[in-house]
Amino acid sequence: MRDKRSRETKEPLFHLSRRYSISWIQAWGIRLAAVLLGMLVCGVVAFLLIEKLQQRPDRIGDFYYAFIKGAFGTSRKFWKFLKNIAILLCIALALTPAFRMHFWNTGGEGQTLVGVLACIAVDFYLGGTIPEYLLLILMLLASLAAGALWGLLPAVCKAKWGTNETLFTLMMNYVATYLVAFCLEVWVKSGSGVLPQMKTGKLPTIGNSYLLIILIVLGLTLLLYIYLNYTKQGYEISVVGESVRTAQYVGISDKKVIVRTMILSGALCGLAGYLIGAGLDLSVSTQSAGGQGFTAIMVSWLAKFNPLTMILTAGLIQLLNQGAAQISQDFDVSGALPNVIVGIILFFIIGSEFFIDYKIHFIRKEKEAVK
Repeated sequence: MRDKRSRETKEPLFHLSRRYSISWIQAWGIRLAAVLLGMLVCGVVAFLLIEKLQQRPDRIGDFYYAFIKGAFGTSRKFWKFLKNIAILLCIALALTPAFRMHFWNTGGEGQTLVGVLACIAVDFYLGGTIPEYLLLILMLLASLAAGALWGLLPAVCKAKWGTNETLFTLMMNYVATYLVAFCLEVWVKSGSGVLPQMKTGKLPTIGNSYLLIILIVLGLTLLLYIYLNYTKQGYEISVVGESVRTAQYVGISDKKVIVRTMILSGALCGLAGYLIGAGLDLSVSTQSAGGQGFTAIMVSWLAKFNPLTMILTAGLIQLLNQGAAQISQDFDVSGALPNVIVGIILFFIIGSEFFIDYKIHFIRKEKEAVK
């Protein structure tokens, strides 16, 4: 009798089961609920830490409004918002083919950075000596080649010797950073390490200085979606990602697919570097990629490696970033508080994926329903 009671008291209140199917409406409903809950927690944190909100609690509405105003407050902020989405989305798209293959490419930062470096190097040495259209073409080819090379090296080592691609690609980020620093030491004779903006090699503008970049990335999104879902090579990537043995059984060379896919992934990161170098900065520094190579990993993962869905996830992350910057400006907040606010919301978003993949069953309620 005593053993029976002890078993009853130890019985858990709930258990988990994996969801094998969930509608997209339910999935995005869970994500939206996570964002709203994260915003609520951020409001509480802001009220406790921001002195202006403690003095005037009625301004809590302004705190939430800042998230929207940061991206949509003016036409300039809106275009900047779209531009930021485009660059982040381009890098996320570049990483996606490798991720679908379960090749964990954490080197988007370095692959993008060498793309910027190659682009500016061509402009530095050839700018003003050849026609502008030819210069832009050579800059593009150099960026694609540099990014592809940075993706090729870890792919060959993985295919031939089975090295850890996560550590290898992460290491290549640091190599790219030091390579940029070395080139700046050579190019900038003053020793400041800051390369002035180039006067040549600027992408043409179409109505707006950012519109061409946005259109290029939108076109790339559509093409990559078609490539991954409706081509033979896209199918081979999925098969290798699911099971290397299955791929080998049906006659697919997993080594060939790994090398080919990483060349594509690196080249697309190089394209992002070209858009940054020739379309935006017209210069290069060790911070040209701005950490977006790491943020793009989350963009791709949250979208379940779907290029079309990445438009939404990239937009959400950029909305949070610009909203946090606006909060810092409106409430005169310095330090890491805006980053903490973004981190809290992202924590809830990432946590929501658990409830999308798993379902909670409350044992007592199930027993009552059975009775």
